[in-house]
Amino acid sequence: MAFIVLYGCGSVCSALYAGTQPHIFGIAATWGFGVGIAIYATASISGAHLNPAVSLAFAVYRRREFPWWKLPWYVLFQMLGGVAGGAINYGIWHKAIARFERTVGLVRGAPGSELSASAFGEYFPNPGLVAYDLSDPTSLLDPPSTKFHSPDEVTVVDALLVEAWGTLLLMFVILAVTHPKAAVLGDCKALAPCVIASVIVCNLVVYAPITQAGWNPARDFGPRLVSYFAGWGRIAIPGPRNGFWVYIVGPCLGSLGGGLLFDFLVGFYMQSTYAKLRLGKAR
Repeated sequence: MAFIVLYGCGSVCSALYAGTQPHIFGIAATWGFGVGIAIYATASISGAHLNPAVSLAFAVYRRREFPWWKLPWYVLFQMLGGVAGGAINYGIWHKAIARFERTVGLVRGAPGSELSASAFGEYFPNPGLVAYDLSDPTSLLDPPSTKFHSPDEVTVVDALLVEAWGTLLLMFVILAVTHPKAAVLGDCKALAPCVIASVIVCNLVVYAPITQAGWNPARDFGPRLVSYFAGWGRIAIPGPRNGFWVYIVGPCLGSLGGGLLFDFLVGFYMQSTYAKLRLGKAR
């Protein structure tokens, strides 16, 4: 989990505090690479369980592979990995964060400071696309037509549904490429992390302007906890409109929906087709 936060949230730190990556695809690609690296690095140890929402779905739909008793331990260490990655990022970038806040007139912990906190936890809509009424508002309007007019433009329900939908897509693909009878990758199962990472990239490009594209409770709550103790306080937890829970509940609902959809559609079809193929070969 720490790999994902180090590279993913780190890319947001680089873009936001140093202005090195102005385009969303660069950030999304770094998130994707971070996820892919984390999967390759941990698959032989933990099965690459890097997301509490995904682990929850496996505990529900793949109990033989991932029994319930493992879930609390996995979630605990996923969260600790998120905290560790967030703490390292803050240690590296804390001076740049302070300079950024001075430059745009932000007071850490005050309304509007979710902009400087957005490299840790997620917020809706994306704070980088909100026209805040600060002492120098033109610094955040480039150009104004691309901004949300108000934070209320994305409601709590909107954000919850987007987080659930994005995680549903992610869970669906994870099950598709890891299914023992899947023919998608043939004998190239080692490419599964690349396919999963590509879903992360696509989800971020499409949905990051709305919710910053969380999809993973540990990669949100871990760094968010760091920002809480680093001075953002209630801006971090419970967040504007008390919305931090959206990034926990939304992904969990989405992963359960993705698992259900896969098993009742693709999974069932794969089972029946596979059985027919085996029967035909036996004859």
